[in-house]
Amino acid sequence: MSRAYSFAPGEYYHIYNRGVEKRLIFLNKDDYERFTNLLFFCNSSTAVNTSRQRKGLTFTDYLDRKGENIIDIGAYCLMPNHFHLLVKERSGRGISMFMQKLLTAYSMYFNVKNSRKGRLFESSYLSTHASYDQYLKYLFAYIHLNPIKLIEPKWKEVGLQNTERIKKYLSHYALSSFKDYTGETRDSGLILNKKEFPDYFPRPKDFTNSMFDWIKSNPEKV
Repeated sequence: MSRAYSFAPGEYYHIYNRGVEKRLIFLNKDDYERFTNLLFFCNSSTAVNTSRQRKGLTFTDYLDRKGENIIDIGAYCLMPNHFHLLVKERSGRGISMFMQKLLTAYSMYFNVKNSRKGRLFESSYLSTHASYDQYLKYLFAYIHLNPIKLIEPKWKEVGLQNTERIKKYLSHYALSSFKDYTGETRDSGLILNKKEFPDYFPRPKDFTNSMFDWIKSNPEKV
């Protein structure tokens, strides 16, 4: 899963990938939970046992033994056949190491569970460099608003049919970091390291206002 270029320390990147032939990569709640766990456990300078569910432990219980993060994660969103991450490189190899661990671990889990062989993902992964401030801020909207297409697939072309329904849906969507920016405290919030990203949203209200402003004014760009 090597790449043709290096990620620069201190720079921000949008990382994304989908299932091979656009197949589903998450089939049920357990799959989403396993991938979410891996976002936390793979971001480590040491190997960590991921059997926290069986032991009844939380991410907090692993902080002391987890080792240093190798990247900083600012946002994420899991969709049925793909995922999005917004990350910051810490060292020259952090993102590459993290993604290799993440995709390998999840592919092995998925294939064993479903008695299949071969690639699960379309490619190693894709990335874009958030090289300027406006684009970096935009990525927070793009990633967190992705789930809208699950309930209104053509919303960009025809507009939202029910804005309040969309707001409620996003606010309850647990498979992204949306809740972590709206003030909810949850275990998976430890996946993020917000302090390593610009403070675009100092208050939860600033975040929600920004997201819904994007929906109204820039639907074709989301």
